[in-house]
Amino acid sequence: METNMIEVRHVSKYFRVFYDKGSTLKEKALFRERNRWEQNLVLDDISFQVRQGESVGLVGQNGCGKSTMLKLINRILYPDGGKITANGKISSLIELGAGFHPDLSGRENIYTNAAIFGLKKREIAQRVEQIIAFSELGSSIDQPIRTYSSGMYMRLAFSVAINVDADILLIDEILAVGDAAFQAKCFDRLKAFKKEGRTIVIVSHSLSQIEQLCDRSIWFQDGKIRMEGTPMEVHPAYLAFMGEKKQSVHPDADQDGTKMTAPQDGSAKRWGNGQIVFSKVEMTDRYGNAKKRFRTGDAFLIRAHYKMRGEVERPVFGIGIWDQEGRRCYGTNTQMDHCAMRFPRQGVVEFASPDLSLLPGEYQLEAAVVGEDGLPFDFWHEALFFQVYSQIQDLGVMRMVHQWTVKEEKDG
Repeated sequence: METNMIEVRHVSKYFRVFYDKGSTLKEKALFRERNRWEQNLVLDDISFQVRQGESVGLVGQNGCGKSTMLKLINRILYPDGGKITANGKISSLIELGAGFHPDLSGRENIYTNAAIFGLKKREIAQRVEQIIAFSELGSSIDQPIRTYSSGMYMRLAFSVAINVDADILLIDEILAVGDAAFQAKCFDRLKAFKKEGRTIVIVSHSLSQIEQLCDRSIWFQDGKIRMEGTPMEVHPAYLAFMGEKKQSVHPDADQDGTKMTAPQDGSAKRWGNGQIVFSKVEMTDRYGNAKKRFRTGDAFLIRAHYKMRGEVERPVFGIGIWDQEGRRCYGTNTQMDHCAMRFPRQGVVEFASPDLSLLPGEYQLEAAVVGEDGLPFDFWHEALFFQVYSQIQDLGVMRMVHQWTVKEEKDG
């Protein structure tokens, strides 16, 4: 029987928002009428569970309550209603530099921070070199951390948090800081952490990060859970909602002259705010000839022509392939693949593969470009349809490269 490491039952949380609060005792005594406030409901009757070894992502707009929920689980805050149970030792990365003293060196802060997580001095001494090595801070480890950049803070904080033998790891957006190479290293460590049977709850605006790591996503909106399920179920609905909210229609957004429309009932095939738009999406053979019919095993290109309206830093381009039953056969993007590329104002992004591994059938191609925070610029669900044919009679949706062998085995 699987154990629930975190149980959140009917939790509510309020914050008082003061309009004109006196800052001194004299002001409070003489101007009592200034101390007006209202009660702001941040979380409203929230319930969910997280099982042992499960990774869960919390998504939603700023102010929806997801970071507050993480602080409640970590007992930085306490609920005004309901109950939260955490069964195990918790390590957290909730605020950059939290628990660090700016005048102490990185090495000294390792001892201080690890002690906060419950390690004894002897245990910390056994792990300090391992923590320093993972952080890649080198000689900077003996410098005061007030001299550190935000990326160096993140390296040190993550290295400590991942090496304190916690059962539950809570992460709030901190992995957005730092270079791509170290982020990739962090994700490899988180995947290993998960394989060890430990539990992760992560808050991030980067949906691709959550899709790489998490089994389940919980979408918070206005202090309530709007939707819960696999990332592939939740994220399209969330992006559609954000596309509707931020929609700014451009007349030349579609290659056939139609406008992008915000999805009202989940039926729209294209949405986004138009900051970057696709002018054409095509599939070609290896020589650049446009095609819509391929053979299993063919080399192919996906070419997405785009235009930017204004400067966009680090856009994320992605593709997805779906079958006739609406099942995602494959999906990836430039962020998941850790691609460090410069994107001109107008250009073409190419996805090349030497082997189309799909089995015969009809498929549709999805193309998307979003911001680092997941905000859709142009999300095109049915950019084009294509067919795959073959004499192969394998079952399923994809063909695995393989060979059969047989060997004689003697008794004894």
